[in-house]
Amino acid sequence: QEQAVEPGGGLVQAGGPLRLSCTVSTRTFRIREMGWYRPTPGKQRELAAAITTDGRTNYADSVKGRFTISTDNAKNTVYMQMDSLKSEDTAVYYCNAKLSTPLVPTRDVWGQGTQVTVSS
Repeated sequence: QEQAVEPGGGLVQAGGPLRLSCTVSTRTFRIREMGWYRPTPGKQRELAAAITTDGRTNYADSVKGRFTISTDNAKNTVYMQMDSLKSEDTAVYYCNAKLSTPLVPTRDVWGQGTQVTVSS
């Protein structure tokens, strides 16, 4: 059974750092991409940061220059270093992995979410 486990999160003062991690397990599928989504003001999830297994990254404009995502592919683990945190970054961050094979459509595996609260 595929799953994503994301320890981390917590309460941090504005300007401070925090690091999230997520480990994905899968028996059948290749991991194409891992990252985190967070709710927008409209309650839909937006991509905060993601990284492919070959190292390509994608960041929301609001976090560029402050968040850094990286992977340990051998461990199926993704890390997100969050610096210069703002109160606007407060959200539940959901780890996501996109899995596929040449014969099976891409599927998403989601973590349960981890709360990040930034106090001013």
